[in-house]
Amino acid sequence: MADPDRRILVAVDMESYSRRDNVLQHRAQLAFHEVMTTACNELGLDRASWQIQQGGDGELAILPQGTSERAVLARLTPVLDRLLRETNRGLSSEARVRLRVGVHEGPVHLDGANGYPGEAVVTVCRLVDSPELKTALRQFREAAVALIVSDRLYQDIVRHYQDLRPDHFQQVTARIPDKEFEAAAWIYVPGESPPPANVPPAVGPPESEDSATHLRPAGGREVFRDNQIRGIGAVGNGNSISVSGRPRNIGSWESPR
Repeated sequence: MADPDRRILVAVDMESYSRRDNVLQHRAQLAFHEVMTTACNELGLDRASWQIQQGGDGELAILPQGTSERAVLARLTPVLDRLLRETNRGLSSEARVRLRVGVHEGPVHLDGANGYPGEAVVTVCRLVDSPELKTALRQFREAAVALIVSDRLYQDIVRHYQDLRPDHFQQVTARIPDKEFEAAAWIYVPGESPPPANVPPAVGPPESEDSATHLRPAGGREVFRDNQIRGIGAVGNGNSISVSGRPRNIGSWESPR
């Protein structure tokens, strides 16, 4: 067995591939191949030198030594997103191609008898298949690509060089319980900002739809709900009134444990 090589690993998977009929799967594969080839040509990445393990709905790629981690992390997914937006224009939702992309790095054996052995390979494949990344892509319906990177690459590359804004990444714990997989990771969706983290619930009795609960958010302002107000200035100056509905928090990309 030869010594492993430390390489950049890129795993790509199509959303909802298995739900397509035979014709749409065939078209999706053609679109995927064309978009990946065009993106690499634009970025000056020699795709012919990638060692690729193909799957019908995506691929695992081992990139050659010397490939710029900064270029792959910062430029590949935005270019893929733009190209896919052009490809998907005018197509039905079931025909559109949307991609999940995972990037990691680590030792990998290139002489495997049936693939590429190595924990790094397993990790990048689990990351791209994680419920957290699938949730992120579903949340932004107009996005064509969602990226997940390992914590190591985020800390070494994204945080230091900031080719992409670090605050546009959402930290998650990628979990696949039936595979006994759990890892810290970061998600980025081109052109989108991450949702805020879940706000801790207020201390006190549960809120009822029929109660006139008085909420006091931070900052000293007062918000009243489902109240009837009579008279000019009845609630004083500088206050705000909500006469219907209730506060809603946007959930993060974390899936429930």
